Amino acid sequence: MAEREHDGTGATRERRYPLGEGGGEGVTSRTGVPLGALTLDAVRAGQLRGEDFTIHPDTLRQQASFAEEAGYPQLAANLRRAAELATLPDDRVLAIYEALRPYRLGYEQLLALAHELASEHGAPETARYVREAAEAYRRRGLG
Repeated sequence: MAEREHDGTGATRERRYPLGEGGGEGVTSRTGVPLGALTLDAVRAGQLRGEDFTIHPDTLRQQASFAEEAGYPQLAANLRRAAELATLPDDRVLAIYEALRPYRLGYEQLLALAHELASEHGAPETARYVREAAEAYRRRGLG
């Protein structure tokens, strides 16, 4: 699959899926380490930390674009939500997942979580998902 991208100089180039093919040019970790620098040798040399292996939200958004183009809208939505959550601390993401389990939070609490996600974390897609879960749980008596 191909996608055209602008390189900032006015020129365009074709970018192919998967993003990591061909050395992953332009793909970096969340900490800015280029994909090609994420090597076992660099780990052994102590040049990388665990957080250097976390995915960058832009990479997730690019993957979402490819999924959408390929006709996988649900996968694309999942990847967009992942991009929104990628910058949150792991313990907060785990707490959000825990909150979405049936019988964990009530309807109003889930709506408050959705509001927090949208207003404090810039995560409107994830907030929409939490609101949908709140409605579904309320209809089924799971909240």
